[in-house]
Amino acid sequence: MPYDLYPVGRLDYDSEGLLILSNDKKLNHALLNPAFMHNREYWVQVDGSITENAIKQLQRGVDIMVNGKLYRTKKCTAELFTTEPEVYPRNPPIRFRKDIPTSWIKLTLTEGKNRQVRKMTAAVGFPTLRLIRNRIENCSVEGIKPGQMKSLKQEQVYKLLFNK
Repeated sequence: MPYDLYPVGRLDYDSEGLLILSNDKKLNHALLNPAFMHNREYWVQVDGSITENAIKQLQRGVDIMVNGKLYRTKKCTAELFTTEPEVYPRNPPIRFRKDIPTSWIKLTLTEGKNRQVRKMTAAVGFPTLRLIRNRIENCSVEGIKPGQMKSLKQEQVYKLLFNK
């Protein structure tokens, strides 16, 4: 494995899921430049029983603060999971409140502002409890355990990320 690997993008400390490590500057540019608008799918557990109205607001875009300025998020795909997705247990676990339900939603964004998903769900009244980046384009965490790495050749990565 190369010694000079760097994360392409980021996940905050409280988030889980796909993080691509690479030393390919072209890949880094293609994934981080907003002009390329790659699909990023997140599985989000929110506090409360999310409403259809909140889902529609997320789909249309919501106002969030980015670098101290009001920003309107781009339209996205947002849907409620009908059954809780199969995910690995979180360590430490999220807070549990017996009398307050939670919901799981799937958000697919084409942009990546700092803590955007958390800000979006809070803006519609359902704060994020757990956030998992499931995939970027066709590159997903399926079959990979938390903390595990999977090595791919450059052509495999490019095929997953750029052959739509």
